[in-house]
Amino acid sequence: MDNSLAIVYLSILLALLFGASFAILRQVFKTRRIETALSRLQKKLTKEKGTAQEYYELGGIYLDKKLYTQALDMFQKAIKAAEQEGEKNIALIYNGLGYAHFAQEQYDLAIRNYKEALKQKPNYITALNNLAHAYERKNLTTQALQTYEQVLGVEPNNITAKRRSQKLQRQVVIST
Repeated sequence: MDNSLAIVYLSILLALLFGASFAILRQVFKTRRIETALSRLQKKLTKEKGTAQEYYELGGIYLDKKLYTQALDMFQKAIKAAEQEGEKNIALIYNGLGYAHFAQEQYDLAIRNYKEALKQKPNYITALNNLAHAYERKNLTTQALQTYEQVLGVEPNNITAKRRSQKLQRQVVIST
């Protein structure tokens, strides 16, 4: 009986160690991949002019690292490069730019950029959700609800819009 209990404990311990090792290794490889891309893009873009895609990718990495000022600079360069390249789909760049402003609590600028993203791609769900969230932060509940309803009109099973919309509707009912 003692041997079987020891085997069970050792098996559980090995499984936990294997799981922890797997999670750590996965994180190490992910971090290495991001840092390699960051280094490559920084070197390239300091030496020469880049493409809209490269500026956008570097801006995204800066957002992940919470370096919002640098991200704003990269997204603005991405927009300029996209316009020069004749790029049609720049909604993603405007959405990233809006998110960088949002993260710095510059909600008016975020709203402006989310709206620009929506001009480029009218049913862009991520930009619509982000716009609604920016309206929420500015306490523009009516606009936020309308925007979430617009999301649900395009994508009825959108979890974010459903959850945030229901929360706002409860707040409206409580306040009246």
